[in-house]
Amino acid sequence: MGMIELPLKKAFTLIEPGPVILVTTNDGRKNNIMTISWHMVNDFTPRIALTTGAWNHSFETIIKTKECVICVPAVDLAEKTVRIGTVSGKESDKFKEFGLTPLPAETVRAPLIAECLGCIECRLVEYIEAYDILILEGQKAWIDEKREGRRMFHAIGDGTFVAEGELYDFRSLMENKLPEGV
Repeated sequence: MGMIELPLKKAFTLIEPGPVILVTTNDGRKNNIMTISWHMVNDFTPRIALTTGAWNHSFETIIKTKECVICVPAVDLAEKTVRIGTVSGKESDKFKEFGLTPLPAETVRAPLIAECLGCIECRLVEYIEAYDILILEGQKAWIDEKREGRRMFHAIGDGTFVAEGELYDFRSLMENKLPEGV
């Protein structure tokens, strides 16, 4: 058979979710960035769930302001993105420390990150406290179509990451399942 038992505490590494993302906030005084890999798209609206809690400095700001921006870095920002997740925004201006450029958003106070592939301005619509899940609703989305590096990267959950590779096009098999215009 070839399979060996994987300890149950490592099972999540098989299904660690979509690309590693950067989430920006603004508490009225300063911008901040946190790194998150635990998220999922809830539907096509877009509603997006993030798992985070009081252990993250930005969590308080999202709960208070009810807004943030999800920014999707490409693999060329992988090391910087991981490093951002190791520094607290309480002690640091992460935009300056990591050489990132904040751009004004249109519907929220939190900034976009110019170096990212794309950004989604979001409003908090629900907090499921028992599971530390934030339900966000996208307000406006941005993409840098001229950006050369477009490969996103994913956390395995054990400190390693993998970048997307080849594209497989199965649109013709899914035509009746995709929302119009997607």
